[in-house]
Amino acid sequence: MNITMTVDGTFARICVCGEIDFDSLPQLRSAAAGLPEQVSDLHWDLTGTSFMDIAGLHLLFNTTTSSPDCRTTVTGLGQQPLWLLLTAADANPAVFDLCRLLPDIAPAGFRPAAV
Repeated sequence: MNITMTVDGTFARICVCGEIDFDSLPQLRSAAAGLPEQVSDLHWDLTGTSFMDIAGLHLLFNTTTSSPDCRTTVTGLGQQPLWLLLTAADANPAVFDLCRLLPDIAPAGFRPAAV
């Protein structure tokens, strides 16, 4: 597991290279918890992550930072991590709200204005 963190004011990016599972979860949570208080946007870059199990869901939906109102987003999802997120959201959309995590996804029931 290789973790790279970049902090720029209120924005932090954590790049993960390796599998996300229960063995790597404590290290990833520790990285997020160690971010400065002023960070209000946490971005997980999973470009280097080819596998994620349920620990990844815990990480992305229950990230604990020093800022309680920190917004969490994710990019770089490979085939298997994306499949896991979509499956979880399909099973329980109220708990696994992808609109919050993936900012390019429209909310459920969204209908564009008529032109």
